[in-house]
Amino acid sequence: MACHLFLYRNLVYNLQMETTKKGKLFVITGPSGVGKGTILEKFFHNNNNIIYSISQTTRKPRPGEVHGVNYFFVTKEEFENSIKNDEFLEWAKYSDNYYGTNKKFVLKALNKGADVILEIETQGAQKIMEKFPDCVTIFFTPPNFDELEKRLRGRNTEDEDAIKKRLDKVKEELQLAKNYKYNIENDEIENALTKLQKVYDEEKNEH
Repeated sequence: MACHLFLYRNLVYNLQMETTKKGKLFVITGPSGVGKGTILEKFFHNNNNIIYSISQTTRKPRPGEVHGVNYFFVTKEEFENSIKNDEFLEWAKYSDNYYGTNKKFVLKALNKGADVILEIETQGAQKIMEKFPDCVTIFFTPPNFDELEKRLRGRNTEDEDAIKKRLDKVKEELQLAKNYKYNIENDEIENALTKLQKVYDEEKNEH
């Protein structure tokens, strides 16, 4: 997400805040193709006081994705070395690719009082929920399964076998929505964005 580039201008300020109050951790997940990235891109345009934790992944970049902005794209060997060195707050294997969240970055930000958003897969989200029971959990759902399949096929980035694997995984993931504090249906981007903003504002006021 190119919009995240401007977040770096605020990162130094956020990490230098003089406070003993820890930041709040927001965990955002949902099935592949539900539109999490698009919604967050717009969300960050309106909120420059929250840090986006960029995950590492071994999957190939999709058209328009930028290393160090959308993800840190690494090799399987690099990722597995990071696992051995205990560098991840969570990591998971999803559709034959690894995804992980850098431990040092997130903990440093939270300890300095900055709020942090993790956009991660459901496996990783479960691990974060176990480690941070007070985190704010948000699950994005599609309006229906057919629409989600249409979005996945519309990417034109995977072969039929890979798409079928993702769709099978989607069916499993949708059963997990009940475990999250908030469910937001992405029927239309602006509607979902409004709901996410409301959740963030309410949680921030409770902080």
